[in-house]
Amino acid sequence: MSVFLTGFADEAAGDIQGQIAAIRSLGWRHLEARNVDGRNLHDLDAAAFDDVARALDDAGVRVNALGSNIANWAKSVEDPVDSSLEETRRAIPRMHRLGVRQVRIMSFAVLADRAADDQLVDERVARLNTICALFRSEGLEPLHENCMNYGGLSWEHTLRLVERVPGLRLVFDTANPGLDLPHSPRQSSWEFFEHIQAHVAHIHIKDMVWDAEKNAPRYVCPGEGDREVPRILAALRTVGYTGGISIEPHMQVVFHDTAISARAEARRANFQEYGRRMERLVRAAGLEIRP
Repeated sequence: MSVFLTGFADEAAGDIQGQIAAIRSLGWRHLEARNVDGRNLHDLDAAAFDDVARALDDAGVRVNALGSNIANWAKSVEDPVDSSLEETRRAIPRMHRLGVRQVRIMSFAVLADRAADDQLVDERVARLNTICALFRSEGLEPLHENCMNYGGLSWEHTLRLVERVPGLRLVFDTANPGLDLPHSPRQSSWEFFEHIQAHVAHIHIKDMVWDAEKNAPRYVCPGEGDREVPRILAALRTVGYTGGISIEPHMQVVFHDTAISARAEARRANFQEYGRRMERLVRAAGLEIRP
């Protein structure tokens, strides 16, 4: 059983050349695209995007998935859906240009001022069906992530979306069940994964422990936290998973938190060390790594 390794290289460098260098330093051939120079790939102007595409082509590095902002935790389901639809329409031709099929989406922010059973689920489902239809009509595959959004509240919430959005598949983030969300206490990553694994098409690896003093997550190297990363990797082998495993360290920078910053050298070094540790964990789980 084999998998390929990739990563959110915007945690290693802001510019595309630095991101490519970080991926190539690990001997990997795939990069999970998100931000370049502080903007998501679907928000770059045309000239900047063309520069990114040429740089990837010249380096022989493939984008395995687009980590879009579509329907994410920064968008409310009570606001017009226009921004997410515009992002979807901009993302589609750019995905075709890069030869990438998978795109990460979410299910809008949790409404903290509404009760747990009053989260406008019908409206969320209707919007996701529209977004997913746009992608699927172009032969592209939207994957919902269990992040700070409705579907990330629990595995039950995720499965409700799977049931009501035909064909929806998932990207599973190993650390996100450990976050403290409105209406949702911290959960076991293993329990979350165990219930949704039949629908998982991609994996994001973060690991963390909860800092009780700061009441916040503290991100650590893979296998050093309480998010059961080795157990989840071993389960991937058992279920015959052959997709990608993407690293997202969150240890030096967090793309959605500009208050967290680090020196360029520290970002690169952390990304490389995280990647090497990930390789060891993947092999220890009995999985082969393919280019």
